[in-house]
Amino acid sequence: MGKIKEFIDRQSAKIELKKAFKNAGLIQKYKNGSKEITIYPKIHEIKIDKDNKTLRYTFSLLKGTDPKEMIKKEYVFKQHFSKNIEIEGDLKNYVLTLHASPLNNDNVPYNFEEISNIINRKKFVFPIVTGKDNNGLLRVYDATNNPNLLIFGEPGSGKSSILHVILSTLIQLYEAEELQLYLADFKMSEFNVYEDVKHVKSVSYLIKELAPALSYLKIELAKRGSLLKKHKVRHINKLPKESKPPYIVLAIDEFVMIKDETIMSDLLQIASLGRAYGIYLILSMQRPSHSILSTDIRGVLSVRMGFRTVDKKNAQIGETPGSEKISKNDKGKFLLNLDDLLELKAPYLNEEATERILENYKVNDWKNHSFKASSKNSEPEDKSESTNIFL
Repeated sequence: MGKIKEFIDRQSAKIELKKAFKNAGLIQKYKNGSKEITIYPKIHEIKIDKDNKTLRYTFSLLKGTDPKEMIKKEYVFKQHFSKNIEIEGDLKNYVLTLHASPLNNDNVPYNFEEISNIINRKKFVFPIVTGKDNNGLLRVYDATNNPNLLIFGEPGSGKSSILHVILSTLIQLYEAEELQLYLADFKMSEFNVYEDVKHVKSVSYLIKELAPALSYLKIELAKRGSLLKKHKVRHINKLPKESKPPYIVLAIDEFVMIKDETIMSDLLQIASLGRAYGIYLILSMQRPSHSILSTDIRGVLSVRMGFRTVDKKNAQIGETPGSEKISKNDKGKFLLNLDDLLELKAPYLNEEATERILENYKVNDWKNHSFKASSKNSEPEDKSESTNIFL
């Protein structure tokens, strides 16, 4: 019965799409004697995802159809299906996705297949998962041009879950040779699940443990600066494959606990220079404050995720006005400040689910702060010139 119902659902979906093609004028007609024959765009695949409540069509326009007609007639598909659609493609081949679930109080399930499909279609270089919008569209942005992220929100608002979503997704996307993670967890409760993961070079639980990691990353910045200069390029993505260093993510949970001026200065240097060098910063905290989010720090944080905040003042400091209005019962909802202010619902991924994902990437010979072993080999080739980037 299950296969029969699935077949019927697909046939019904096919009929609905054909109706939309006809209404949009994307068909061709010709006469064969007394009969009129209608030719529709070719439907290659109909994929129904009941878990994520999406329906995806893959189809090709008829030869001779102006691709601009797809743009002009998008409103027809919205009228026929709903506003919760997404159309992607060019020239001839297109993907039409129907999203059935707007934001509500239910959890958004974490689905790596859905995420990876979006990343592949959009051709993101270094993707950061955010959440689903009011139309049910999953939003992912490329950190290549937006390298530094601030996440903040009250306990229980969903801040921890989005940290796990971002990090575990990157681990699944990249090999350990392509990605290195440097984590700091001053509450000693958030990032211990990442111990033994081969991508992770260090997990710092004390502020004094973070200092040598930052010192190493400053050396790495200088080394990468020399590489760019040597190959006359402006980003590590332009380097030859054999010379390209791994991407680096520095994630610090509750960085409000950092009071050391030297460490804050090192963080600012890394955040300011990291974009071209493939070094990305994620800072997390409960309550934004002017004393921690100085003008210099705010200036290098290009993306903000504001979950529920305690009051309007915290929301304004974090530059997500309105996050103070998010209900306590609506966990996972937040405001994304990227190009515009957008309300989203983050995928839900708790520590146990994260552990199950990470289990596939753990090794027996893992050593915390393993970067120390390679520090001697990380000196820049031209110290006299590359060190000047810190002046």
